[in-house]
Amino acid sequence: MISPRPALGVVMVLASGILFAVNGTVSKLVLRTGIDAPQLTLLRAAGAFTVLLALSVLVRPGVRRLRVTARQVPLLVGYGLTGFFLVPMLYFVAISRLPVGIGLLFEYSAPLLVALWARFGQRHPVRPRLWSGLALSLVGLACVAEIWGEFTLDGLGVLAGLGAALFLAIYYVLGARGVEGRDTVSLCTWAFGAAAVAGLLTRAVTGVGDWTPLAGTSRGVPVALLLGYVVVLGSVVPYLLVAGAMRHLPATSVGIIGMVEPVIASAVAWVTLGATEALNAAQLGGGLLVLVGVALAETARVAPGGPPPPAETDQPGPPDVVAVVTTGPAGPGPGNRA
Repeated sequence: MISPRPALGVVMVLASGILFAVNGTVSKLVLRTGIDAPQLTLLRAAGAFTVLLALSVLVRPGVRRLRVTARQVPLLVGYGLTGFFLVPMLYFVAISRLPVGIGLLFEYSAPLLVALWARFGQRHPVRPRLWSGLALSLVGLACVAEIWGEFTLDGLGVLAGLGAALFLAIYYVLGARGVEGRDTVSLCTWAFGAAAVAGLLTRAVTGVGDWTPLAGTSRGVPVALLLGYVVVLGSVVPYLLVAGAMRHLPATSVGIIGMVEPVIASAVAWVTLGATEALNAAQLGGGLLVLVGVALAETARVAPGGPPPPAETDQPGPPDVVAVVTTGPAGPGPGNRA
């Protein structure tokens, strides 16, 4: 049994957050070449499936980990379609029309939906701080959108970001069941496989699309190289880093440390893509409120069968009282969509 090493866990989460943050900008560079969101989703899913399939075969216990029973198929398909196909596709639509940081903040509201589902759908007890977190996040999103003046954000981009948050929340709920009978690598392998099949079917229905941009460049970098980042360093490696970090840190800690992602993503996009990615003071403040609200929601749920929620004068409970977090059960948080 591996002895927990918290410092190593923190490094792994930070590394995954940086890789995912950079991936938002890399994905936007690919989208600017003419590759559309469904095409990029298909390429990402097919590439990640291929890499993870190879890992599943080469690393013990080998191909046996990929065995699937008939009862597991609906869950694997649903898990793949929501978290690995619809979430990234909607996220790609959002960042193609919005600054990367804003698109990510809208999607980052997913943990609030999960907490609300735990409270009203599963009737689990929650600490009162959930409502403070929800209120702060809603105010923060209002500041990001600057709803008090002329609405300048792209409407379709905002809807895509919120849609990604909804499907990300469903992905968390399904994943909590998925890990009960499968290891992380095999679960993600089949999920990416389902996403790749969905991507192929989508292309068959909507048309083949223009693949010529794959031979071009974006900002002087070959598109093929950018796609390599999206698949390997933007998907497979951070997934494995977060899975490894969960051996050293409580899930809640992984989720909260992972909140560096939208901050880093905004900075990378601003430096790389220019002034169009910059956020004004109101949006920066709103982003901070969203992150604080998510952190409150992260620590609000009490494990089933646990003691009733204490008064808010208590310090946050021990790690094992929180069951639903942004990291999800088999992968990283909102960063997984990019």
